[in-house]
Amino acid sequence: MSATLELAMALISRPSVTPEDAGCQALMMDRLSALGFDPEPLNFGDTQNFWARRGRQGPVFCFAGHTDVVPPGPEDAWHSPPFEPSIRDGQLYGRGAADMKGSLAAMITATEAFVSKHPDHKGSIAYLITSDEEGPATHGTVKVVETLEQRGEKMDWCLVGEPSSTQRLADVVKNGRRGSHGCRLRVKGIQGHVAYPHLARNPVHEALPALAELVAEEWDQGNEFFPPTTFQISNIHAGTGATNVIPGTLEVLFNFRFSTETTHQALEQRVEEILNRHDLDYDIEWTLSGPPFLTPGGALLDAARQAIRDIMGYATELSTSGGTSDGRFIAPTGAQVLELGPLNATIHKVNECVGVEDLEHLSRIYERLLELLLT
Repeated sequence: MSATLELAMALISRPSVTPEDAGCQALMMDRLSALGFDPEPLNFGDTQNFWARRGRQGPVFCFAGHTDVVPPGPEDAWHSPPFEPSIRDGQLYGRGAADMKGSLAAMITATEAFVSKHPDHKGSIAYLITSDEEGPATHGTVKVVETLEQRGEKMDWCLVGEPSSTQRLADVVKNGRRGSHGCRLRVKGIQGHVAYPHLARNPVHEALPALAELVAEEWDQGNEFFPPTTFQISNIHAGTGATNVIPGTLEVLFNFRFSTETTHQALEQRVEEILNRHDLDYDIEWTLSGPPFLTPGGALLDAARQAIRDIMGYATELSTSGGTSDGRFIAPTGAQVLELGPLNATIHKVNECVGVEDLEHLSRIYERLLELLLT
């Protein structure tokens, strides 16, 4: 059994359902301490985090990731227990295998191999690890970054181990992510009997034309890195459950996934202009999960492309698709940020898995990336 596979299995066996860490970070910190890192726990609220660094000079290359996983769901639907790693047909099964304990294991073994060969490497290697990526993400990476910023400690390059691959390992690298902006809209009417509509005011009827306009709106046309901004209604609720009662309020939840062609402030303004144009009586509450970020080029992207060619023998594609990641907290510091990890076909699913050979190749890609940047 390889060192990467053995470590991945050890991490998977720890039931670190968000925001629990279940000892994963202690295991990682022990391995890093043996390499000359000085791990620093930075815990906030119910979340465990650590920052570890080897070296005191720049440039700083950082591996970023999370030890928490989503709940496994009904365990009887799994072919094997989700926290008892199992190998079948060349695949390692278990919750977190792809998202992202396999990546964490590959990071550690890549660093061990690199430091063994290059003990006096240039610059610094760092780790930023949290147990709050799959949850609210309020006490994890965002807090660690705030701490680092306060003391003037910067990352130059950051590799996030999120599962970016689609058909084969490293065929896709995420060089950015769309922003996510959510909203809770409450349209107010007057409740009443459906037989006497003149004595009531139906907020559903009043809001529908405005909602239709929001759905039909073209927010932007995207650009070479991002698709156009999208608007999606995720929930609508009104009424008491009775057919003969006009509702007094309508609640609508919706979300924007937006490109660098706009801002969350501009989206808010345009939405409220439409609502006001329809003369609605409403309350509105916005929640920004994160702005878009982009690494259009630079040394990190060049090195990632070269490392993938060297190890896998083919070129990678760039993408900004998918949901949010903790890269949204790191990119605003000025760091170049990329996401590179295993196949994402089974993440958050029953019987999540990662290819055993992919783990070895991922470790070699990470090691080659370190060589290209820090030797």
